[in-house]
Amino acid sequence: MEIILVEVNVKPERLNDFLALIKYDAEHSEGDEPGCLRFDVLQDTEDTHKFFYYEVYKDEAARMAHRETPHFKRYAAESADMFTGPMNRHIVKNYVPADGVWR
Repeated sequence: MEIILVEVNVKPERLNDFLALIKYDAEHSEGDEPGCLRFDVLQDTEDTHKFFYYEVYKDEAARMAHRETPHFKRYAAESADMFTGPMNRHIVKNYVPADGVWR
């Protein structure tokens, strides 16, 4: 299992564009990619312009395949000017639940 945790801060004037774009990417990731087991988009309760992505991929190959999809390429191109500060990204492994629990 490969899991990605991403944190972004969205420019206030780009919030609506971002919400439509990330929804499209997340829904197509789960719906179109057999190796994408989960793609959650979470909004911070204290800072409504801060978002977190929780992405779960079957393996490294599935994670890398995600980056070649039309929906990810659209996200990458259109989101380039939507953020303030750096995007924080971490690739992590499961501890609990164990990999075998995922379907």
